[in-house]
Amino acid sequence: MSDITAADVEHLAGLARIDLTTDEVDRMTEQLVTIQHLIAKVQEVTTPDVPRASHPLVMHNVVRDDEPADALDREAALAGAPDRDETRFRVTAILGEEQ
Repeated sequence: MSDITAADVEHLAGLARIDLTTDEVDRMTEQLVTIQHLIAKVQEVTTPDVPRASHPLVMHNVVRDDEPADALDREAALAGAPDRDETRFRVTAILGEEQ
């Protein structure tokens, strides 16, 4: 594994359109090299018999079956609205007058 260079950091900063000073490039280069070495050290201790995990706890997404049901009628949907007209919710405008 090759260490990250200042040229690599400058290239990535350019791609991200981040303007870094020379001191920032130097500091970030040192930090990224340290992180890179720490990742390499962690990879040394992993063993093939330990399964990879994205989370320390096994999690399952609980979903219900998607079953068709009767649609909510307009009057029931508008019943709890704080402000409405005859057929719609009334909300504060968020776009300028040009819209």
